[in-house]
Amino acid sequence: MSNRQTKTDVILIGAGIMSATLGSLLKELVPDWKITVFERRASAGEESSNEWNNAGTGHSSLCELNYTVEQPDGTIDISKAIKVNEEYQFSKQFWSYLVKSKRIQNPQDFIVPVPHMSFVQGESDVTFLKKRFEALSKNALFQGMEFSDDPGQLMEWIPLMMKDRRVNQPIAATRIESGTDVNFGALTRILFDHLQSNNTDIKFQHNVDDIKRASDGSWDLKVRNLDNGTTTRHSAKFVFIGGGGGSLHLLQKSGIPEGKGIGGFPVSGLFMVCQKPDIVAQHHAKVYGKAALGAPPMSVPHLDTRVIEKKESLFFGPFAGFSPKFLKYGSMFDLITSVKPGNLTTMLAAGAKNLSLTKYLIGQVMLSKDQRIEALREFVPSAQSGDWDLVVAGQRVQIIKDTAAGKGTLQFGTEVISSADGSIAALLGASPGASTAVSVMLEVIGKCFPQQIKAWEPKIKAMIPSYGVTLLENPKLINEIQNLTDRSLNLTSSAVEYEKKAPISSSS
Repeated sequence: MSNRQTKTDVILIGAGIMSATLGSLLKELVPDWKITVFERRASAGEESSNEWNNAGTGHSSLCELNYTVEQPDGTIDISKAIKVNEEYQFSKQFWSYLVKSKRIQNPQDFIVPVPHMSFVQGESDVTFLKKRFEALSKNALFQGMEFSDDPGQLMEWIPLMMKDRRVNQPIAATRIESGTDVNFGALTRILFDHLQSNNTDIKFQHNVDDIKRASDGSWDLKVRNLDNGTTTRHSAKFVFIGGGGGSLHLLQKSGIPEGKGIGGFPVSGLFMVCQKPDIVAQHHAKVYGKAALGAPPMSVPHLDTRVIEKKESLFFGPFAGFSPKFLKYGSMFDLITSVKPGNLTTMLAAGAKNLSLTKYLIGQVMLSKDQRIEALREFVPSAQSGDWDLVVAGQRVQIIKDTAAGKGTLQFGTEVISSADGSIAALLGASPGASTAVSVMLEVIGKCFPQQIKAWEPKIKAMIPSYGVTLLENPKLINEIQNLTDRSLNLTSSAVEYEKKAPISSSS
């Protein structure tokens, strides 16, 4: 091991969408800071950010039913839907800024317009969807949402889903045209390409083996080159751990008290994928249903139009599964080695509480292809096994921690864990993840650079006009932002041009 230590201002661990976003924000705020990135894979965006490892939904609560909860009195709580939507607006504003300032050349390389829909069956779910629609459509963030329980109208909206469907119970859907499909893998690579040309050192196939605090308060990292096995030492005043499922182990190695008592529960996913042009052409939307009883929120079934390298395909899933790995390219020992004295009781409590979830996940693993096709036929009654292939998606690690709800509570969502002095931060958790990356990374900046944030605010507001503003209280700003982002990201006028580039698409 080399004793020579390389010093840098900022170290980012993991070359996914989170590190790409934080690096890009910091480069705009302090261009002269030197940033070093360590990634264990051979290129950027190979794990959860990869376009084949997630559904590419720009999560903005336009179609995700689990962001709107029916209260005991029958009313619909839309507070989470509003929060997620506002956070996605942050992302679109920052991407628009990067397009206008020529950091991103062609937004259609990573984002295209695709309508977002919710689809339900059965009287009680139709009633819920109607109430949800009424609650959301009064809100400027959800303008343009339509509701229909007319099978004729649904046949126009979702012909592939209505073909051969026996309508023997009430059905309904909502539709909103302002939805998007986002290729987070492509976006990650675009952002890192720009960073690499701007004083950022990106080291692929480098694994961070250890992380320790130095006597001067900075952080020392022991990094191994996976190509030749050599190890080097690197230090920085600020470290961000954005390694997806791999973040928990590194957080534990840092030894910060804020990381104690936190565990992780891995959930794997599978998608059925259809790439046959005649079938793909019959569906142009992301359509979300309701999760089965006992299923985790990330297992909400959905049928998605995906645009990857200007070619459309359909994804259906995700089918959940269980693997002890914390990363798709991780180790079978990830789960067991994450159990430490500091989180043992939390993990044991979670195990006892979530037996039904574990049973559900194991049941999902055991499904045959025929059983998965049967589940797909709830959405596409005419689905044929030979038209759909199975794709293994990325691993998600849900946070387990002690909360007011009790010991070992499984959390769904993302969380920033940072040291008291702000010198190190880690991002844990899963969905809505990538869609809210800009909002989450601004939270990291606010927590970790409290002395600088005031001076940086004018620049942040120039990049993200709604920063520091509650959009809900400012409908005029909502319209301005949506017009601005739609124009700069080509989300309206580009629809016709996009049709020409992707002839296998049906009309939107």
